[in-house]
Amino acid sequence: MHPWIYPVRSGSENHFALQTLPEFFSESSDYIIVAQDAIEVQDIRNAPAFSMGAFLAMVDEANIFPTISVYTREGYNRKHARLLYMNAAALRVWKAMGKHPREIGTQHRPPNSAVLAFGTPFGA
Repeated sequence: MHPWIYPVRSGSENHFALQTLPEFFSESSDYIIVAQDAIEVQDIRNAPAFSMGAFLAMVDEANIFPTISVYTREGYNRKHARLLYMNAAALRVWKAMGKHPREIGTQHRPPNSAVLAFGTPFGA
């Protein structure tokens, strides 16, 4: 099952709740390419390997870890200093964390030059 992230009433214990919805069974297996610029890369909180696990633990949703897949590779200029390849579940978590990803494309699988940064490997 695939998670869906949505905001809940302010004042609740957690700012976000995760709910499993069956309509996401047919969800695309493509990876969304997210570009981070040189300034974003300097902030460790913008690294999924550092911040995503802590967020999932904070909202008590570490059980969705097996559905998340994030790969990363070095970018090619200051505007695209780091490229993240996120599956749909990872992108929803990233947005729930308050991030504003700059999506620049999609592809079926991460390139061979990308390394697994967080979650489970492609096709696992």
